[in-house]
Amino acid sequence: MIIVWSRTAVADLEEVRRYIADDDPKAAQDIARRILEAVEQLAAFPMSGRAGRVPDTRELVVTGTPFVIPYTVRGKRIEIIAVLHSARQWPMT
Repeated sequence: MIIVWSRTAVADLEEVRRYIADDDPKAAQDIARRILEAVEQLAAFPMSGRAGRVPDTRELVVTGTPFVIPYTVRGKRIEIIAVLHSARQWPMT
C-alpha cells in the first residue's frame, strides 16, 4: 500500500508540532513520531481504523495522544486527509 498525505494533513501535522514545541520541544517530537508511526502501520493494516464519520473514510485514533487521523483507502492507495485533535469538530459543518 502507498500512503499519500494531503497538503492539509501535512500542514496539520506541522501545526501540531509547532504548537506543542512552543512549550515542550521534546514532547512535540514524541507526538509527531507517534503520529507518523501510527500512519505507517496503515500500509500493513489499512482497515485498522474505525469507520469514519464521513462516508468512505476511516479514522485512526493515535494511541496515547488526543489525535485522530481521517483517511481513505482506494485500491492500493491510502490518503491521509488530516491530523485532527479529538476536540476539533470533523467533518466541518
